[in-house]
Amino acid sequence: MATAYISTPLGSTKLEGDENGLSSVTVLEMDEPESKIIPEVLVDAAYQINEYFKGERQNFDLLINPEGTEFQKKVWNSLLEIPYGKTMSYLELSKNFGDVKAIRAVASANGKNPLWIIIPCHRVIGSDGSLTGYAGGLHRKKWLLNHESPSKQQSLF
Repeated sequence: MATAYISTPLGSTKLEGDENGLSSVTVLEMDEPESKIIPEVLVDAAYQINEYFKGERQNFDLLINPEGTEFQKKVWNSLLEIPYGKTMSYLELSKNFGDVKAIRAVASANGKNPLWIIIPCHRVIGSDGSLTGYAGGLHRKKWLLNHESPSKQQSLF
């Protein structure tokens, strides 16, 4: 498994993956020095993440290989369908998933997403429009949603 660290506006970010795809993108609470050499299998991911933060990329085109249960992977695949600049509530997500009663399981799978930003779990909000739980911290979720907002003059949250 190859590892690299890159700097983003939201903190040091750890990338992990191999020839089978990107398996983890994690924002860290403590700063790590940026990798001087990015392993070949992570170069494209580092490049695309940097483009995203510069406002030059809205969709990622990467081979991904997150580890999780089949249920989690189904939830993560449904997160990939939320367009850039849009949000969806946990209730809507569970309805789209096919079972409104699965809202807690869907929310739990959302919280275990190992591919920060790539699988856009930050685009899921409370039914009342509020920011709710985010593994990377609500301040990062707010930043990401504002970054993706089509109206840059006005903050969504």
